[in-house]
Amino acid sequence: MATANYDPHLGEGPSEDSEFFLDDDSDSESLLSDDSVLPDYEKEENHKEPAKTLFEACVRNDPVSLRRILERGVTKEEAMELDINGKNGLMLAVSKGFIDIVTILHTCPYIDINHQDNDGNTALMIAAQAGYITTLNYIINYYSGVDTEVRDPRGFTALIKAGLQGKEECVSALIMHGADINAMDLVQGRGVKDWILRTGGFETFQRIRRLQAHPIAEQFCDSYIPEWPELRQLVAKATATKTAGQKLRQRLKDTFTLAFLRIPKKMGSWTIWCE
Repeated sequence: MATANYDPHLGEGPSEDSEFFLDDDSDSESLLSDDSVLPDYEKEENHKEPAKTLFEACVRNDPVSLRRILERGVTKEEAMELDINGKNGLMLAVSKGFIDIVTILHTCPYIDINHQDNDGNTALMIAAQAGYITTLNYIINYYSGVDTEVRDPRGFTALIKAGLQGKEECVSALIMHGADINAMDLVQGRGVKDWILRTGGFETFQRIRRLQAHPIAEQFCDSYIPEWPELRQLVAKATATKTAGQKLRQRLKDTFTLAFLRIPKKMGSWTIWCE
């Protein structure tokens, strides 16, 4: 006779005294820590009145009210109103995927993009580990002063968190934005590639290898100077004082020289026209 733990298709299940343990150093089981409190932010179907504060507009995903509130002006205290977990309106909008709220809030001068909640997460970290690539790209491109190297209490950066969760696109976006790929956590001293391999993210690891295999364009290097190397000498020659004989030769040359088709020639980041 079949027991309670036996299934004819799946076979015998675990016994009642079986125990399963997770590694104490695992960070891939949840996006929130065990200490996080989950307030009830479920959106109501109908609101009788429009949102009155910036925080309330973010929670409701109400971009119309948010624009009105920003147009009338907000204080720093109102912009940085926090919930019980230490999250501001922007961080709640990021965690819920409210992209319209995120795109509007970047015009508010009082939003601290690097603010950390009670768990040490920033808005960038939340977007990275949740895999919200559109939100992440908007933050790193439009929010001034965003810091990709902010760490939580365990030393995890946004890049490490994205790698832990296997968010390949977010990992690529952060690396191309300049996130430190050699940063290591403070607990075990592991980098993003070590954590990716440890959690089985082999496709993400291959993506990182492909990104590192391509050479960096000279124009994207900090040492690149966007100017024509020969420009200074040519300007000095053209503006130098000429003798009477040089002026006569130049006048004769301009008079009897035929105009030929001029061909553009690329020299660094400059384009010159040659005859």
